[in-house]
Amino acid sequence: MGNRWMRGITLKILYPLLMFFGAFSKNKKDSFQRFIINLNNKLVTREKLKPEKIILLLPHCLQTKDCDARLTYNIYNCKGCGKCEIKDLIQIAEENHLTLFIATGGSLARRIINDVKPDAVVAVACENDLSSGIADSYPIPVLGIANVRPFGPCMNTSVDLAKVKKAIEFFGVH
Repeated sequence: MGNRWMRGITLKILYPLLMFFGAFSKNKKDSFQRFIINLNNKLVTREKLKPEKIILLLPHCLQTKDCDARLTYNIYNCKGCGKCEIKDLIQIAEENHLTLFIATGGSLARRIINDVKPDAVVAVACENDLSSGIADSYPIPVLGIANVRPFGPCMNTSVDLAKVKKAIEFFGVH
């Protein structure tokens, strides 16, 4: 059995089953989502991939809530103040010649993937949006990185930049 086939079983059969059972317990649902993201990442990294068109997809909540710059439709409106990691992520994308997108939620992220039709995606989001987005994007290989939410969901989140760089490097981008 190939890893891509296993990803399909994981994302199209196991994931919906776990979300059904997770609907009865919030704590279980969160752990099921993390399990799916981690399993997907392991399966993707076992595939022999040589994608040409890779995108970096970020959530808008990485931007600090008191920032004046409107990044929702153009991430390059970032003023590079350093209060959040957006300027670092722009630099990482530019250094690796990646197209960078920011999304306000799962629906816009899915539309971006559908419109751009990348060969692979490095995605940052909360476990809920990440797990469902990975499942909806199959068969496109997505490496998912959960954001850190010290202030709760959708506000002033952050991401481990080393994990983003490692995911980009996996896809053969240097």
